[in-house]
Amino acid sequence: MNIRDNPGLRQKLAAEYVLGTLKGGARRRFDSMLHDDAALRMVVAEWQQRLAPMAEFSGAVAPPRRVWRAIEQRLQLQAPPKPWQFWRFDDLPFWRNLGLVSSGLAAALLFIVLRQTINTPVISYVATLSDDKAQTALVVTADSHHHALDVRLISSAQLAADKSLQLWAVPKAGAPRSLGVLADKGGRFVLPDNAVGSDVALLAVSLEPKGGSPDPNGPTGPILYKGAWVRL
Repeated sequence: MNIRDNPGLRQKLAAEYVLGTLKGGARRRFDSMLHDDAALRMVVAEWQQRLAPMAEFSGAVAPPRRVWRAIEQRLQLQAPPKPWQFWRFDDLPFWRNLGLVSSGLAAALLFIVLRQTINTPVISYVATLSDDKAQTALVVTADSHHHALDVRLISSAQLAADKSLQLWAVPKAGAPRSLGVLADKGGRFVLPDNAVGSDVALLAVSLEPKGGSPDPNGPTGPILYKGAWVRL
């Protein structure tokens, strides 16, 4: 398959490759294409840069203790006088039943974990904001499902006591839209409807007086960081 003249397909395959959803023969063919296509390697690198910040916002989900107790009871790990010797049983029905029970409990455990992750963020937009030296300073993600905007400061210049950082959505036409004044380590905001959409080209952070820009129509201070607002 020749994808050199199909930019849309190249982007789709590169995104699936980075996410890990490109599997089997399709992934092996894509791997071989990467060896001879520097431009395709650049597309993959760009997708890695877009998607990597999402890992910053994903946390581990621990199953309840009662799940492990139920597994121990079903497998009778606590019943025998010497539970550590159960593996010595040379009994085919025992191992067959053990496999069936383990599969059932694994499915139940997966169901519980999935239920607990229903309220985890559903990242729909991400932006990596950099300074004029291309040094990453902030990662911004939008959770359209929960109407939440998360901002995490990676690094930033020391602020004077009378200054604040303010986040803006910059549309392709019209005045910038304020998304909030940032705390020392970023912040979590309600996601306005006008913060996302095809008309928003990028996000920017300006240096403003304490509390934010006095001008409701846009920033009054210099732009310190900016980056493209990418829909996932």
